[in-house]
Amino acid sequence: MKYPQDVPVLTDGVVTLRAHGEADLELLYETATDAESLRWTSIPLDNSRDDTRYFATEIMRTGWEEKNHRGWAIEAIDDEGNTRFAGNVDIRDTPLATVGFVLHPWARGRGVMKRALELATNWAFAEGGVEIIHWAAHVGNVSSLRVAWAAGFTLDAPLPGFLYERGQVLDAWTAHLRFGDKPGPKSTWRDSPVIEGESISLRPFTRADVPRIVETCTDETSRRWLAGLPSPYTEATARDYLHTCEWLAATGNKATWAIADPQTDDLVGNIAIMGLDGPDPASGEIGYWTHPAVRGRGYMTEATRLVVGHAFGTMKLRRLALMAATTNMPSNEVAVNAGFRLVGTETRSEPLGDGSFADTNVYELLN
Repeated sequence: MKYPQDVPVLTDGVVTLRAHGEADLELLYETATDAESLRWTSIPLDNSRDDTRYFATEIMRTGWEEKNHRGWAIEAIDDEGNTRFAGNVDIRDTPLATVGFVLHPWARGRGVMKRALELATNWAFAEGGVEIIHWAAHVGNVSSLRVAWAAGFTLDAPLPGFLYERGQVLDAWTAHLRFGDKPGPKSTWRDSPVIEGESISLRPFTRADVPRIVETCTDETSRRWLAGLPSPYTEATARDYLHTCEWLAATGNKATWAIADPQTDDLVGNIAIMGLDGPDPASGEIGYWTHPAVRGRGYMTEATRLVVGHAFGTMKLRRLALMAATTNMPSNEVAVNAGFRLVGTETRSEPLGDGSFADTNVYELLN
């Protein structure tokens, strides 16, 4: 083939994929040196304008000629109505392919990459001799995860040490798309929207919450009732917990909220609806913990009531369960005060932090 004239132009009427051109180079360079691009991709930290030109001309030309790196410039319309360079998407190798993509900051958050990825993968299956496309991203790259999920990739598993970039071994989130897969997301993403209460706010977790998570999960009382907490519990452990919550949200298992003080935004607790990917996706279990500095103020009862309202209203769930060790009086009080009904007690079923087992009260609430 001749580059760039033989590169297929793909469009859905909103986003267009085409060969890179001279007019793209400055925006391509800005993309390659953007802080978020450097955080989540393997673009060299010292990428220069000469490197950018080499990528757009030589690497892309060789990739198309040898059919081992088919890459496009993404073109979209900005807020002023101008059509401009928005990013890159690449399909690498055949018949087992991998995909990579990156957007210029101006194009993020607009649904551009989902459209671009669909155009590129459809072409790869129809014209490019590809049978399966694998996606991988650094654990924590939620934006990339959302794109893969929205474009119909099946989310597989977090894989330890799957990526090697800039001399570092990194854990990865992974997914795949096969020829013939039905379009559209394969799971229900369990979002955690902001819910305002009288004395608290429920919101997604942020990286700023990590120190307060550590304070809670190293507290003696927390460790008594939450037997599965790792030891030692560090800031890295807390970040891993948040990444796990993000993955479980994407795969439809769990919706997790930070409970925050509406005045200071300080983290005061955690509440989640779990087990949403089981045989009955309209049934889940509520779990929670409270920061030691604010226990006894009624925050968790209010948070539970807010989550129940969201679960039965917005999420259209049918049933919620709640479990509490019989000797954990504050947790039992939350269940009762939030309207749950005690339906039974399981004998010696709750592992405690000291290695013993407690009886567990089982509560439920129907919509």
